[in-house]
Amino acid sequence: MDLTPYQQIAVRAAYRSAEILMSKFGKISRVRKKDAVEIVTEADTESEAEIISVIRTRYPEHAILCEESGLNSGSDDFQWVIDPLDGTVNFAHQVPIFCISIALTYRGEIVLGVVLNPVDGELYTALRGQGAQLNNRPIRVSEVSAVSESLLVTGFPYHLGEEIEPIMTRWNSCLQACQAVRRLGSAAIDICYVACGRFEAFWEQLLKPWDTAAGALIAAEAGAAVTTFSNQPFRLDDREILVTNGHIQDEMIELLKV
Repeated sequence: MDLTPYQQIAVRAAYRSAEILMSKFGKISRVRKKDAVEIVTEADTESEAEIISVIRTRYPEHAILCEESGLNSGSDDFQWVIDPLDGTVNFAHQVPIFCISIALTYRGEIVLGVVLNPVDGELYTALRGQGAQLNNRPIRVSEVSAVSESLLVTGFPYHLGEEIEPIMTRWNSCLQACQAVRRLGSAAIDICYVACGRFEAFWEQLLKPWDTAAGALIAAEAGAAVTTFSNQPFRLDDREILVTNGHIQDEMIELLKV
């Protein structure tokens, strides 16, 4: 199957979304709470509507799973998985770390990933079996072979609840073992930074498919190990993800044990 036409549509949708996000960055007038902690802005909803419109124009029969509108039914074979604004809290606070994440699955397998940071113009793309690119240049994970020499990145879920103890235990273990840990606020960007060698590993739990779908393929195609905390192959319905450069995979698995 030639995936190029699908990628062209995904990239077009991402850039159309980026125009909306940048036109509203620093100018948000409405911030709505989904619940006690999680927020959504008009930038999220307008970006999502534009992405859906672009995809529907070319592939009206495809299913689409989005963060804000949920599942838009369609073909059982093809499903788009979309986060129109990954890093909403950053965006609302005018922190320039956020992105658009678009993936396509075919019969349950992720076959295409696109992540665009509209602030710095970095476009990460991958097609299954064809490698990963940053602005059309091939990328690979880093060669660092020890956690002690690694820069790690993680995130915290909105709803900590009973998960706070294992989350902090893992944070403490990794912080003591590595060179440093960062927390940027956008899982898709975190994963892509592992893919291009800026970080050696990313871990987080209680994520949703739209947080991880595109980044997981981009990282895997760049040579990353993409698993659960128990070292099982990552699947879209998993609620935890570990992405490493492969060289520190075993060490990270040990550090994440609770």
